[in-house]
Amino acid sequence: MSLLDAPAYDPAPDRLKRNLIIGSLITFAVLFLLTFGGYAMGHGWLFTNLPAEHRVNTFFNALEAKDYNQAFAIYNNDPVWQQHLDKYANYPLPRFTEDWTTESPVKAPITSHHVDISRTDGSGTLGTGIIVAVRVNGEHKVFMYVNKKDGTMTWPAPHILEYNP
Repeated sequence: MSLLDAPAYDPAPDRLKRNLIIGSLITFAVLFLLTFGGYAMGHGWLFTNLPAEHRVNTFFNALEAKDYNQAFAIYNNDPVWQQHLDKYANYPLPRFTEDWTTESPVKAPITSHHVDISRTDGSGTLGTGIIVAVRVNGEHKVFMYVNKKDGTMTWPAPHILEYNP
């Protein structure tokens, strides 16, 4: 076979190689932005804390609407809590309602809120819980702790987050 008998140039393999390299770079860039962007914005690596933030937001929406039954269900991650009241004998609904009205952390009715940031907390690679910082009535910071294992909430959180809203 001589040079004059060489096969015709086929650009398909070169095009495939180029597209794979470009696709890999784009995928890496998007993954990098999602990973560090979520952390930098205060929502956890890869935005993994968003479900906990949404849960706390729903909890405060129920408190604003004065729907303490729903708020209690969200707080304890038990939508059918009324079917087993003995489970909540140590912290019943009247005590919960008192804690979030007359004895609330803001010492006033909760009329507005904004979920600011969240941080993973606890031992292990991904932590055992998430601390969610909420600004209530425009000025008071409240830190809720969402347990990853069972989805229940605790107030006050074991740590306070330092941040500027």
